[in-house]
Amino acid sequence: MVSLSPSLQARLSTPLKIGSFEVKSRVLQSPLSGVTDMVFRRLVRRHAPESMMYTEMVNATGLHYVKELPKIMEVDPNERPISIQLFDCRPDFLAEAAQMAVEEGADTVDINMGCPVNKITKNGGGSSLLREPETAEAIVRAVVEAVNVPVTVKTRIGWTDKEINILEFAKRMEDAGAQMITVHGRTRSQGYNGNAKWEWIGRVKEILSIPVIANGDIFSVEAAVKCLEQTGADGVMCSRGTLGYPFLVGEIDYFLKTGEKLTSPTSVERLECAREHLQALWEYKGDRGIRQSRKHMTWYAKNFAGAADLRGHLAVIETLEQGVELIDNAIARLQSDIPNSSELIPQHVVA
Repeated sequence: MVSLSPSLQARLSTPLKIGSFEVKSRVLQSPLSGVTDMVFRRLVRRHAPESMMYTEMVNATGLHYVKELPKIMEVDPNERPISIQLFDCRPDFLAEAAQMAVEEGADTVDINMGCPVNKITKNGGGSSLLREPETAEAIVRAVVEAVNVPVTVKTRIGWTDKEINILEFAKRMEDAGAQMITVHGRTRSQGYNGNAKWEWIGRVKEILSIPVIANGDIFSVEAAVKCLEQTGADGVMCSRGTLGYPFLVGEIDYFLKTGEKLTSPTSVERLECAREHLQALWEYKGDRGIRQSRKHMTWYAKNFAGAADLRGHLAVIETLEQGVELIDNAIARLQSDIPNSSELIPQHVVA
C-alpha cells in the first residue's frame, strides 16, 4: 500500500512556484503532440482543476510565416493555469512566438528541448539541442527577454547513454533565465524504450535552485510517489500514462494533497469518458476530429472482455454515430454481464 512519508508530504504541501507564477498542484499534464488539445485538457482538468496543462508543441518557424495562429495554440480564457510549448532552433523566431503565446493567454512559455522524433531533431529542434547547448542557452535568453511570464524548459538526460550531459545542460538553462526545468529520465536514443533513469533527475535537483519536475514512467500514484521519494523533485509530469486515462493527473494530485487514493474508474466509466471525448472532438474539429479520435478511442478500450474487438472497430470509424454506437453497445454488454455494474473491477493497468 502506497503512503506518503512525512518529509515528502511536508515538501509537497506548498504551492509550486515557477518564477513569479504560483501553481497549487505539483502534478502537471505533459504536452503531447496530437493529444493535448483543448478537448483533452478539459477532460484532464475536470479531475485536476489546479494542475498546469500544456498545449501541443508549436513550431516557431511556422508561426513566423503564417497569418493565423494554428488551432493547437488555441486556449480557453478560463483554463488556468496553462502553458504553451514551443519548439525550434532559432532564438529570434522563438522569442517572437513566445510573445504570441503570451498574447494568446499563456501563463508560462515552455521550450521543447526533449522531443526525440526525427522530423523535429533533424531541423535542430527538440532533443537535438542537447548537442547544441550554446544555441539552447541563446534561445532561453532570447525568450526570457521577450516576455514577462516565466520561461521553462522540457528536456531529456542526454543524446545517448555515452552523451548524458543533463547536469551541465540544466545548469546552463538555469543561468540563462529558465524558471523551471522538466527532465524526462531517458536519452534521445532510448525514445520511450527501457526504464527512465530517475537517478539523473535527482542529480539535477541537487545542483539547481529552480524547480525540477520529474518525467518518465509516471503511470500510477505509486510510481509518482516512488519517483518523488527517489529524486527529491518538486513535482511530476504525466505523459503516456494519461493516454485513454485522463484521470491520472487528478488521482496523483489528490493523493499528494490528502494521502488517500481515489477509487479508479470502472470500465464503463472509462467508456463513458471515451464517448464524451469523441463527441467533443466532433464538435470542436468536425471530420478531422473523428479521424483524430480513432487513436484516443483505442487507448480507452483496454482490459475488459471484448476490448480487442472493440479497438479494431473504433480504429476505423468514419462518423460520430458509428463511434457512439460501438461504445454504447460495449457499455451495455459490460453492464449486462455484471449484476452490479458499479462494482466493475478497475481497469487501469500500470504499464
